[in-house]
Amino acid sequence: MSTPTKGQWSARAIPGATFALHVTPRARRISLSETPEGTFKASVTTAPEDGRATAAVAELLAHALGVAKTRLTLVQGATSRHKLFRLEN
Repeated sequence: MSTPTKGQWSARAIPGATFALHVTPRARRISLSETPEGTFKASVTTAPEDGRATAAVAELLAHALGVAKTRLTLVQGATSRHKLFRLEN
């Protein structure tokens, strides 16, 4: 796993696209990678309190896609390690 560079996955930044992630909060390092199943695995250093880990994941995914984090909407998984984000127009 590695930290993606800004816009590294910009080819996937299609409006309406969804991104399924498995999140590991309180990780030692921040990282984002794709699994063979086509989902993403994200690790963030923040604690899962008051939505901080979810916000950190949204920021990490937006950075990798090269879009503003306000374009990502959490569809499901606000309190779960399994999250689904949708990229808005």
